[in-house]
Amino acid sequence: AGKDQDGVVVPTSGGRYDVHLRTRQRVAVYWEEEVAEVRRCTWFYKGDKDNKFIPYSESFSEELEEAYMIAVTLGEWKKKLESPNREVIILHNPKLMVHYHPAASSDDWVSTPTEQGRPRTVKRGVENIAVEIPNGEPLQIDHLVFVVHGIGPACDIRFRSIVQCVNDFRNVSLSMLQAHFRKAQEQQQVGRVEFLPVNWHSSLHSTGVDVDLERITLPSINRLRHFINDTILDVFFYNSSTYCQTIVDTVASEMNRLHQLFLQRNPQFRGGVSIAGHSLGSLILFDLLTNQKADPEEDEHCAQGSRTTSSMGGIEEVKEILKKLEMSEYCEAFEKEKMDRQALFLCTEENLKEMGIPLGPRMKILHYISSKTERKVWSRSLHGDSSEDVRSCQYRDVGLGQVSANYPQLNYKPTIFFAFGSPIGMFLTVRGVKRIDPNYSLPTCKGFFNIFHPFDPVAYRIEPMIVPDLEFEPMLLPHHKGRKRMHLELKEGLTRMSVDLKNNLLGSLRVAWQSFTRAPVPALEAGSTEAEAEAGTEKQPDTKPEESPAAVKEETPLINVGRLNRGNRIDYVLQEKPIESFNEYLFALQGHLCYWESEDTVLLVLKEIYQTQGITLDQPLPGSQ
Repeated sequence: AGKDQDGVVVPTSGGRYDVHLRTRQRVAVYWEEEVAEVRRCTWFYKGDKDNKFIPYSESFSEELEEAYMIAVTLGEWKKKLESPNREVIILHNPKLMVHYHPAASSDDWVSTPTEQGRPRTVKRGVENIAVEIPNGEPLQIDHLVFVVHGIGPACDIRFRSIVQCVNDFRNVSLSMLQAHFRKAQEQQQVGRVEFLPVNWHSSLHSTGVDVDLERITLPSINRLRHFINDTILDVFFYNSSTYCQTIVDTVASEMNRLHQLFLQRNPQFRGGVSIAGHSLGSLILFDLLTNQKADPEEDEHCAQGSRTTSSMGGIEEVKEILKKLEMSEYCEAFEKEKMDRQALFLCTEENLKEMGIPLGPRMKILHYISSKTERKVWSRSLHGDSSEDVRSCQYRDVGLGQVSANYPQLNYKPTIFFAFGSPIGMFLTVRGVKRIDPNYSLPTCKGFFNIFHPFDPVAYRIEPMIVPDLEFEPMLLPHHKGRKRMHLELKEGLTRMSVDLKNNLLGSLRVAWQSFTRAPVPALEAGSTEAEAEAGTEKQPDTKPEESPAAVKEETPLINVGRLNRGNRIDYVLQEKPIESFNEYLFALQGHLCYWESEDTVLLVLKEIYQTQGITLDQPLPGSQ
């Protein structure tokens, strides 16, 4: 049996780790991590202040077991057993065994220094040990989500890695599934969603750039400068064509590698794949998705949609393009060949040469086609002047201000793209994008959610770039327990009350002023005047409160925000916690790093993922779309 176990590998933690029984090692499957030791727990010790029993090594446990069996068989107790580290264990009787640890030596299993030298309780077996052994995660995986981190190696305020933060996100998702998808779980319709981290920071900083930065970094305020070099500079690296290529290559290749490895280890998986990005990671994914190539059928569908919504069609549109390129004299040639916009974009150099177009104009047309094809669904300003249109052409060569890079293709089509605390809107604006065409959707991903905390200093909205002429609030993300937070309800109630009081006060003052400035009238007329004034005060509150901003926001009609998220809302704002509302500046950094443990964020992700499979929450949350 021992020989059979030599090559046995047991997957644990939902298949994210493999335990090699022969070497007693736990190895991470999807990411790089130090190998952890695994022990067969048969003998344990525990100090007075330890909160758990700590296992002995397997070799020493065997010595303890042998001494224990001899003592039980022969009835000879009070035996001393010394370990190679001069640790002394005394077996007084089956219920009293004590471990004396040398005061000078250290303990690799996290015992406190104050406990060294004090006797510890020794226990055999796992009976009566108050520890909850988890049941493990559901075997059924319904969906796979890749999570890309932002700047720096640390992803939260506790300076934890992306692996640890995604572990928290996954654990919260398991609890949300039990709380809100219980019926579907009982019917075995729902298993779980797997979240896998994607790390690009280590690959970027292993290129040798850190050595170059070290040579030019000033020696003063050393820690701050190294922190900036390791975190903030990632934004500048991404805007460099050299390092941008490294970043997008790393992210795309890592997601493709993880996807292929996941399918190999889970051959029965038939679910979809989504992607999520935090901070700069969301911008990397957005640029990557905008440069994916859609299927020909989808391209044709988009082309038909753009033709039906365009004010110009067919040959007239081609004439307009030639006019913009200052080549109106060739309009007859294109009209003779019945060349419309779609045919123009299918033209090759040979086709244009056969039409008799000279080399110079030919090159201009081909350059326009190549640049326009990359971004044909984006628009800057639909009502800009001609000089602005000419100026915007300089951005189309690099994808509307994107850094010029060769964006790799993904091996799958993401179902939904989730952006947490995302600066996508700000970067698009800085690149010169004034608005997003309502007909635009990501070529291979039809779902897009922009989720942010109200105090997040890095987050920006997307919807105002699609509907710039209409002011409206983002969707308020429902609380996972089914209602608004108490302080928000109180705040809204006080706002309504103050508006009502203000309207009533203004109405009373207006009536008083009118009666004060009105000329004297006979008594009979005064009676009727007072009646009119009272009627005015009664009517006033009926009309003015309708102008209350709070009331208008609550009854906002359905807003068409384009096709970027299948016609659904894109921007979702979290509800701040009561303590956060006291000082928004104090909790700004926490607001940017709160998403990993946010039940509201996780529940929205699960809700949208399972909605694509026709599975809904047990109880719909109020205010949800």
